[in-house]
Amino acid sequence: MKSAVATGADPPAKSHSAAQSATRSLASHWPEYLMEAAGLGLFMISACAFTVLLEHPGSPLHQALPDPWLRRLVIGVAMGLTAISIIYSPMGKRSGAHLNPAVTLTFLCLGKIETWDAVFYVLAQFVGGALGVMLAAHVLGAMLVGDAAVNYAVTLPGNPGRWIAFAAETVLSFGLMWVVLNLSNRPSLNRYTGLVAGALIALYITVEAPLSGMSMNPARTVASALPAQVWTDVWIYFLAPPLGMLLAAQAYLLTRGPGTVLCCKLHHENDSRCIFRCRYHGCVEH
Repeated sequence: MKSAVATGADPPAKSHSAAQSATRSLASHWPEYLMEAAGLGLFMISACAFTVLLEHPGSPLHQALPDPWLRRLVIGVAMGLTAISIIYSPMGKRSGAHLNPAVTLTFLCLGKIETWDAVFYVLAQFVGGALGVMLAAHVLGAMLVGDAAVNYAVTLPGNPGRWIAFAAETVLSFGLMWVVLNLSNRPSLNRYTGLVAGALIALYITVEAPLSGMSMNPARTVASALPAQVWTDVWIYFLAPPLGMLLAAQAYLLTRGPGTVLCCKLHHENDSRCIFRCRYHGCVEH
C-alpha cells in the first residue's frame, strides 16, 4: 500500500482539516464576505456612472467641462467621497472595507487575517466588482460601452508607457497603505483613516490617472476588463498594487515594529463585530 507522501497526495487528515476550516470560516463570516462584495460593487457602479457623466462625449457635463484636468478633479472627488461613504457605512465598519485584494493580501502577510478569510475576501472582491460593472452596464447601456473614452471605465497605461504606469501604480499603492497603517493603528487617529484614504483617492485620480488609469486594485481592473475584453498590460494591475502595499508594510514594520499592527479594519472606532486577529480595543497606543 502506497503512503500519501509516496503518491504525492495530501494526508487525508490534513485535507479534511483544511476543508473543515474553510467551511467554518464561510459559515461564520459570510456576512463580511458579502459586505466586501457589495462594497466594491458599489464603488464600481459609482466609477462607471461618473466616467459616463464626465467622459462620454455626448454627456452635457462633459461638454460643460472641456478641460480634462477639471473633469478628472470632479471624478476624483466623486470617487473619494464614494470610498469614504463605503468605509464609514455599517457594512464598511463591520467588514473593515478592504475592497481590494492587495489590501487583504498585505494584512494576511502582517498576520492580521486568517488565511480562509483572506481567500473568501479576495473572491468576494473580484465577484462584487464584476457584478457592479454588469449592473452599471444594464442601467447605463450604450453610454457605458459605446465610446472608447468610457468603455466600461477600463484602466489602461497612458502615453508614457507601461513601465511608467507600473512605477506609478507601485508608488500610489505604497502611499495609500502607508497612510492606512499609520492612521488605523493609532486609536486616536483611527477614525480619520477613511477620510484621508478618500482624499488620497481623489488626489490620485486627478493627478495620476493619465499615467496608469489609477487602479491600485486588481479586482477593480478585472471588473472593467472582463466585459470590455480589454486586457492590455493587465499584469501591471496584478503586480504593482501588491508590491507597493507590501513594501509599505515592511517600511511600517521597520519604523514602528510588528507589535503596533493592531487590526486590519480601516475604521475600528465602532461597536461592529471584528472577525480578525485583533488587538485594537484595550491596547496601549505607542
